[in-house]
Amino acid sequence: MTEEQLKKISPSISSKNLVIYTPLLNKWMPYYSINTKLRQAAFIAQILHESGSLNYTSEIASGAAYDTGKLAEKLGNTPQKDGDGQKYKGRGLIQITGKNNYSEISKAFNIDFISNPTLLSEPNYAVQSACWWWWNRKLNSLADNKSFLSITKIINGGINGYSKRLALYNKALCVL
Repeated sequence: MTEEQLKKISPSISSKNLVIYTPLLNKWMPYYSINTKLRQAAFIAQILHESGSLNYTSEIASGAAYDTGKLAEKLGNTPQKDGDGQKYKGRGLIQITGKNNYSEISKAFNIDFISNPTLLSEPNYAVQSACWWWWNRKLNSLADNKSFLSITKIINGGINGYSKRLALYNKALCVL
């Protein structure tokens, strides 16, 4: 993947972020078998949407919405007194969220993201974590089957921003 291809897919990507993220995407996507046109197009569309065209590696919201209730419980966050929602808010290019996911990726990478959650916001881990999460959730096979709606539901938990994601996907399919 080239800087020019990424810029064609999402013209709002800054030149600075193209220089930072293109080599990291080229390093980590093949490592996690995101190595075909269909897989790359689906992956790129999703991470561009989730990260605001590579502008955000940390969720803009505070994360307080993940402190209590069924969603907090599902994510492995403890009651509001601990502030787990804020501590384990979405980070990385795919916005890994919740203590359970941070624990899972800590084991996979042998890095303590539980004690150092902001590490997932650093460019290398932002990209690697997104690729790993994609691979771990077996999204390559869904991409191979052009099941973009299913991919969106797995990443987002719903279909928020689906039309924008789909537009990015279609653009990526043309560009790659």
